[in-house]
Amino acid sequence: MPLTNNVIIKLNEITNIVENKNKLKEQEIEEVKSIFRDILKSGERYDVDDIESWFENEGSWSNKTSRIRVINLSHYIQDKYEQTTRLKIISED
Repeated sequence: MPLTNNVIIKLNEITNIVENKNKLKEQEIEEVKSIFRDILKSGERYDVDDIESWFENEGSWSNKTSRIRVINLSHYIQDKYEQTTRLKIISED
């Protein structure tokens, strides 16, 4: 599934909040997590491979370790969100 414009806007937001693309600060990591959470809560979906491609092609993320960190965060938040959503669907009966 290709990335929607809304997801791309959020990825650009991530690019703008991270000052040093070679080393993410703890505060930036929390903000990145929050952005991915907001994407999912708004009903948008993304494929982690598409997120990876976007960051590789974006240009300012030349440090592979930082890129992988953000991609891993996107995957972690997506998995956590999906697990939480499934638990809400299961009834107590």
